[in-house]
Amino acid sequence: MLLNILAVGDVVGEGGLDILSRRLDGLRQETQANFVVVNGENASGVGITPAQARRILEAGADVITLGNHTWNRLQIGDYLDKEARILRPANYAGRVPGRGMGIYPCKGLRIAVLNLMGRAELNSNLDNPFKMANSLLRSGGSDLALVDFHAEATSEKGAMGWFLDGKVQAVWGTHTHVPTADCQILPRGTGFVTDLGMTGPSRSVLGIKPENSINLFMGGLPRRYEEAEGNCKLNACLFTIDTEKKRCTGVRRADIQE
Repeated sequence: MLLNILAVGDVVGEGGLDILSRRLDGLRQETQANFVVVNGENASGVGITPAQARRILEAGADVITLGNHTWNRLQIGDYLDKEARILRPANYAGRVPGRGMGIYPCKGLRIAVLNLMGRAELNSNLDNPFKMANSLLRSGGSDLALVDFHAEATSEKGAMGWFLDGKVQAVWGTHTHVPTADCQILPRGTGFVTDLGMTGPSRSVLGIKPENSINLFMGGLPRRYEEAEGNCKLNACLFTIDTEKKRCTGVRRADIQE
């Protein structure tokens, strides 16, 4: 059986939530996606609230993954413990709410989704994501495994893809909000893309008003980031998996631009 997995890039602000709510169902039908994973860590700009998480699930996501802004909206803590369909990075050090891996039913199969976060240029106060991936995968209990690796450095994302080649069926990067053109199938059958991109305002710098970023790089005083206005885009990739051979057979971009 061929299984289609749709992975959606970081949802940014109200604009990202809006286009996801309006367009995800149609994209799911167009791509014949059987299972959808959405990164939602920027739904509030920085962080996500329980209400925003519910909007993403209602839009058609089967699983929500997060990242370095997980704790910017502290009210998400209790929700992470209660809702199994939302994951935070598994390699946060210490005792924190929620879980970093879940196993979900789909077409008679058990799909494991792992959420991991990189350490290079992002957050050094984390457990090693490579060792954490091995530890979680050894726990078993699934037929297929997918990984959202939320990381800054493209080299770290690439290394994770090759490290997990043959151990999981798909690895995709999130966090940097810029879609990459390197969709590929690695030698042992793992589908990989360095970054999905983002779901939010198109005419922006990573979803925020360009003047906010210009001010930062020109040495101005810190300002609260403001979501950009105007038309939005939805960045996503489709992974097709042969469930008998447990190999990815196709990876392609599935973007929407309004």
